[in-house]
Amino acid sequence: MSAKNKKAVVLLSGGLDSATVLAIARSEGFQLFALTFRYGQRHRLEIEAAKKIAKSLDAIEHWIIDIDLARFGGSALTDSTIEVPKDRTDLGSPDLIPPTYVPARNTIFLSYAIAWAEVIGAFDIFIGVNAIDYSGYPDCRPEFIAAFEKVANLATAAAAQDRNQYKIHTPIINMTKREIILTGTKLGVDYSLTHSCYDPDETGISCGRCDSCRLRLKGFAEAGIKDPIEYQISTKE
Repeated sequence: MSAKNKKAVVLLSGGLDSATVLAIARSEGFQLFALTFRYGQRHRLEIEAAKKIAKSLDAIEHWIIDIDLARFGGSALTDSTIEVPKDRTDLGSPDLIPPTYVPARNTIFLSYAIAWAEVIGAFDIFIGVNAIDYSGYPDCRPEFIAAFEKVANLATAAAAQDRNQYKIHTPIINMTKREIILTGTKLGVDYSLTHSCYDPDETGISCGRCDSCRLRLKGFAEAGIKDPIEYQISTKE
């Protein structure tokens, strides 16, 4: 069914994956309502990246929501006393959940997305979770998405009154980073606007050694495309 003139709430972190998902939603004819969170993460560079991406891909609205997950901590991304792992030999292993996992983050983010969607009359939510080239996060698995979609259709007035059913779209969940980058490139994503690093320096330059940087660099290398952002380490084109 054509999605022309239909609204979609798209979770937009400012990274490579979510930028690609925003472009995919646009290519499918959705009106874009982008949602970004300032959740107490180590740095705010990804927030600025999200603003630029939303503008470049013609989001109708872009909301930035404040949530203080740093009060709970429990993650290297929200607690400065927990070190961000670098140069891991078990990169991308689904059997090891790294300290960069933020407890319940996607559950919280999707809950906000459903709330906004119900208010604006949208029934489509897009999220850039990935179960192939990822770092072992349990809330990026298809099982989690299916369970949350069921919850959304049980817990909202719009679904309970049979106005429609909510759909959680995960268009890159089975893509490699190479495939994600090639897809986004075809759809006009400007990857120079994105930010992926977990631990950039004080000037905002990506470390090139954390899980996120390494997966990103691997993807660009396999796609045969030069990563347009700068790194603290030397990288091959």
